[in-house]
Amino acid sequence: MSPASGRHHQRKALFGDRCACCPLRERCTTAEADRILTIRPHHDLMAAARRQAVTDPAWQADYRRWRPPVERGVAWIVARGNRRLRYLGTIKNDAWLPTRAAALNLRILIGLGLTRTNDTWAISPSSA
Repeated sequence: MSPASGRHHQRKALFGDRCACCPLRERCTTAEADRILTIRPHHDLMAAARRQAVTDPAWQADYRRWRPPVERGVAWIVARGNRRLRYLGTIKNDAWLPTRAAALNLRILIGLGLTRTNDTWAISPSSA
């Protein structure tokens, strides 16, 4: 195994000819060439986060609590043909996403009974 440096401070392990005669090759890779493992700069941090996700009950409870609303929000943003960007250029698209999110938030608030009375916005107590 010989290390090679790549872009963005990542490290690579090149296995060379050792891969060809390895009895576990079929389980390791389907590549015709040699196996190359890439170790990214945040590998240790990501591995620790994965271990925490498997072993920490508090992390799992938070994940179960927050994943559904986040997934639902993403689904709302990409619904009705909004999976692709509408405009050319980052300036217009950077303005579009917050506008789309604001419109979705307003739709949710109206569904909860948002009304305006005497220049004051409020959610009606019966629907909250």
